Amino acid sequence: MVIHENNFFKIINNEGKVYLLTRKPGFMLKDFETIVRQNPRIKLTNFALLKKGLNEVKDTPVEIGIWLPSMVIEISKDKMSASLFVYETAEHIKENVQSIQKKVQQLLAEENITYGILNVNPESVVTAKATLIAQGTPPVQGKDAQLTYLELPERKPVIREDGKADYYDMNFIYEIEEGAWLGEKIHAQPGIPGMNIYGEPIPAPWGKDLQLKYDRKSAFEVEEEGKTVLRSKISGVVEEHEGTVFVNHHLPIVGDVGVETGNIEFNGSVSIKGTVQPGFTVVANGDISIEHPEGVSGAKLIKSLYGDIFIRGGIFGLGETLVEAAGDIFVKHVNDARLIAGKNLNIGFYSLGSKLSARSILVDERKGKIIGGTAIAKSIIVTACTGNRLERPTELIINSINKAQSLEVIQYKASLLKSMQEDIIQLETHLERIAPVIHTLTQRQLATLELTEQKLASNKETALNLDREIKQLMSDLREVGKAEIHVTKEAYPGTYIQIGKKSTVLTSITNGRFLIENGELNV
Repeated sequence: MVIHENNFFKIINNEGKVYLLTRKPGFMLKDFETIVRQNPRIKLTNFALLKKGLNEVKDTPVEIGIWLPSMVIEISKDKMSASLFVYETAEHIKENVQSIQKKVQQLLAEENITYGILNVNPESVVTAKATLIAQGTPPVQGKDAQLTYLELPERKPVIREDGKADYYDMNFIYEIEEGAWLGEKIHAQPGIPGMNIYGEPIPAPWGKDLQLKYDRKSAFEVEEEGKTVLRSKISGVVEEHEGTVFVNHHLPIVGDVGVETGNIEFNGSVSIKGTVQPGFTVVANGDISIEHPEGVSGAKLIKSLYGDIFIRGGIFGLGETLVEAAGDIFVKHVNDARLIAGKNLNIGFYSLGSKLSARSILVDERKGKIIGGTAIAKSIIVTACTGNRLERPTELIINSINKAQSLEVIQYKASLLKSMQEDIIQLETHLERIAPVIHTLTQRQLATLELTEQKLASNKETALNLDREIKQLMSDLREVGKAEIHVTKEAYPGTYIQIGKKSTVLTSITNGRFLIENGELNV
């Protein structure tokens, strides 16, 4: 079939292929493009042969392209949509609306497309451009599981003034009874199925499942009214660490820690209505709260291995007191003592002649003071004033985190944790195999079993500590590049300021945000 013919050449369609038979050389390529536009069914596939063929007279035709069908439907790989392509001129389309509509229906039937067929007006079709002709309905993913936890009071100091005295107060201990509600999970929901253009159903994915995070020793899950409810195994104090809910045993002490009680060492949380007398110690796995309005004086050691410490009054250390917490420390004021916090150290009014160490040291920015001593943080130090008019030496230091070294430590601890978790699985599997026949074991075998159980408990404790350390290191890494010392009112002469390896001693009163800018300390 001859598609086009002139004095220079003839364009022929032969079994779906387009050929060029040149009679006379010299026809311009740009003029040939006009002919192609007038014949949308021509699809050129070999421009090099076309260009050469227009300038060479030959007895045999040259293949330059393919002859497209008048209309075609293309189906997406996911079977969710079909597009119509019409390879006819706009004039042809307008003059043949009914025949095109009939042909479209025929093509849909041939392709077995039965669902989501759209009503397309042929006059809106653009030559050789895709027109959506059928659209499936995608499945809708179900709702994700929803987790809700017991809302604990925010551990944030409240500083008030009533004209007579200042009070440093906060909600710290949250007691519950055995079986108390700690949280719940509404289960993930099924989705809504979809349908492709062939009328085939498409399964819908369920919503994402989420797990309640809690300490298995102190809480348990139970199904209630179609929900997973988290309840406490024991009466005690609710705590949250790194997104995980714990219930610690609670040791309330009505009076003081002193001669009558002796030193306190407790696997849980401790609340003391009185004080800790000089020379005595309190060590607890959980939180420690000391409620006496005058705080503590001369206590030897107050230490929380995994929690926070709150001292309603101040600390008069007398050069003897060490207060250390894995988490935060909250205290009204501190004199001549040493405080170490794994996270934030919050001081209500002042620190005098003390050694402070924490990730962040936060002294009340309205009237808080750091006078004398040393404050060392990893991230930020905030206070209203530093030093005094007598130019008492006061050190404010940010020990910036070495990112490369921290990453190495994290990787090392992560490998240890993985190995420990593998050992735990092996030990648990071994104990599960023994459980059904435990009544047949000899005394020697029972002794070996007890050692295995002790090793399992020890490994779990080690794994928990490694996990805490990794999370702490990762949290510290997020603070890299944010090192700052912020003195809102007065930094007196004699104040030593150091961030990383850059340092200076102030010689005049100033204030502001001190940090590294362009490699130098901006003091």
